[in-house]
Amino acid sequence: MSDKPRFALAIHGGAGTISPSEMTPDREKAYRGALEEALRKGKTVLEEGGSALDAVEASVRSLEDHPLFNAGRGAVFNADGQHEMDASIMNGADLRAGAVACVHNVKNPVTLARRVMDKTPHVLISGPGAFEFAHREKILLEDDQYFFDQFRYDQWQKTKGTDAVQLDHSDGEHKYGTVGAVALDAQGHLAAATSTGGMTNKRWMRIGDSPLIGAGTYANDASCAVSCTGHGESFIRAVAAFDVHALMSYKGLSLAEAVRVVVHDKLPPLDGDGGLIAVDRNGQVALDFNCSGMYRGWLEADGALRTAIFRD
Repeated sequence: MSDKPRFALAIHGGAGTISPSEMTPDREKAYRGALEEALRKGKTVLEEGGSALDAVEASVRSLEDHPLFNAGRGAVFNADGQHEMDASIMNGADLRAGAVACVHNVKNPVTLARRVMDKTPHVLISGPGAFEFAHREKILLEDDQYFFDQFRYDQWQKTKGTDAVQLDHSDGEHKYGTVGAVALDAQGHLAAATSTGGMTNKRWMRIGDSPLIGAGTYANDASCAVSCTGHGESFIRAVAAFDVHALMSYKGLSLAEAVRVVVHDKLPPLDGDGGLIAVDRNGQVALDFNCSGMYRGWLEADGALRTAIFRD
């Protein structure tokens, strides 16, 4: 038996009704390339003996830096024409967690969430308070131009001035652009992180599941680490991420079966379109969704990087 350190990593870049007809070769190459880059960032951390916590932060930061995904640089416009971002991170070893909601101009919201966990007695901070904390911690900020993307701007123009909100989609494509990562490190610890720009044209500082521990993100060394993507309100009502842990811990289900129950049995009655990624304490990975596609990537047992979009 190999004495090679055992670790696991999976990431997602959003789920939804992704039409194969809209997925040109160039577009697919760009998405897969961005997913592979994020996987490499996390894998490097794990290969060097780093923590699952550092690995998920590294992978999510990479996804936040790509305008292809609705997080960080690619965040959608809210009703006021601003980028209002949410993120969370959780450590399975001690159940510590940090999260931020409704933050502006923060280059990597997941890192701000990590700082909340490490430097404050709180779990979730929001709005101007979170921005003030980012200043205090010298978190890297960017001006509005950094976050401007013509594609996202055109999406907003279609709903601007109306009461409609729009989950990240275009060209007949319905895609939830939340990003996330889950990991198991060589020390046997689990971690999860999630980041999003939310809904196009959202109002009233709406907050989805991504920064809510137990809804969009959860990690517990006793069971699994989970990051969700989809219609946030439904995932909140289902307490989706925690429910995977609960089904494993209280009902004795395997990771794959617990994920299947949540994604295909629990969420659909709540109009919960989307999916989730998870890893258990044995390094088993599950990536499942109840829509036509989910941008995702994972490490094979031999360390090879794999990416997928549809059910291939």
